[in-house]
Amino acid sequence: MSKIYDVIVLGAGPAGLAAGLYAGRSRLSVLIIEKGQDGGQIAITDEIENYPGQIVEGESGPSLIARMTAQAEKFGAERVADTITEVSLEGEVKVLKSAKAEYQGRNVIIATGAHARPIGCKGEAEYMGKGVSYCATCDANFFEDFEVYVVGGGDSAVEEAMYLTKFARKVTIIHRRNELRAAKSIQEKAFKNEKIEFMWDSVVEEVGGDDILQWMKVKNVKTGEVTTVEADEEDGMFGVFGFIGTIPNNKPFEGIIDMDERGYIKTDEDMHTNIPGVYAAGDVRVKSLRQVVTAAADGAIAAVQVERSMSDYF
Repeated sequence: MSKIYDVIVLGAGPAGLAAGLYAGRSRLSVLIIEKGQDGGQIAITDEIENYPGQIVEGESGPSLIARMTAQAEKFGAERVADTITEVSLEGEVKVLKSAKAEYQGRNVIIATGAHARPIGCKGEAEYMGKGVSYCATCDANFFEDFEVYVVGGGDSAVEEAMYLTKFARKVTIIHRRNELRAAKSIQEKAFKNEKIEFMWDSVVEEVGGDDILQWMKVKNVKTGEVTTVEADEEDGMFGVFGFIGTIPNNKPFEGIIDMDERGYIKTDEDMHTNIPGVYAAGDVRVKSLRQVVTAAADGAIAAVQVERSMSDYF
């Protein structure tokens, strides 16, 4: 492509869409590149109740993102569906390449987000989509009136476990510690839910079955005892949902942009990375809280910083 954009935004989650909105309102030429569906992780969240000022009772991730997408497009953000595999970020014009095209921009906002961390047990890859899942919203209906297990103890794990109770007859949370890490308000709801049970101090070591998930081995990390959990004979299977954290989507930038030991991009409070004209926003960067509201704020800050730099430029 011959056009040189004022800013290219990588990712169309809350951070990327907020960046596109703010950049567009500043009359900057902006291109948003997204390889999958808009929204990132929030697109698979069934219910949102902590986004400030939300106007819809029982707001879902997809409905919130749909409005964000429409806002960004209203203010002129162009869109491309593509996967960036190679970047050249030095100099006045940044170059981003995919297998099918090349994109140029004076500034880049990296808002590529993060993806679910695997459970880490034997057989996990073989049974993905056959009983192992990382998205309750996507797959809960497949387990209506079945038993399911949720691995994790943070906000996402407990919230998704509560969502799964709408479908499954019983949900068991498996957590490697003896207490949850989720916010107290979320814990309180889970403990009151009669469909939720807990397996404390435990990790999943292996899953298996005859083509579909029918058994798993769970180890108590304190006693070393291994318990085999088997599917009910009438059900013939059960589900395991993993919610144990995220891994940043940073591949094209490894060895180019400064990152922490886990691969999250380092920025200052104004979203600047170590490379001039390159910013990072949302879940892909080092931060203490990864929520929709903080991602959107990151995107807005990054876009405003671009606008200010462009004002200096001209």
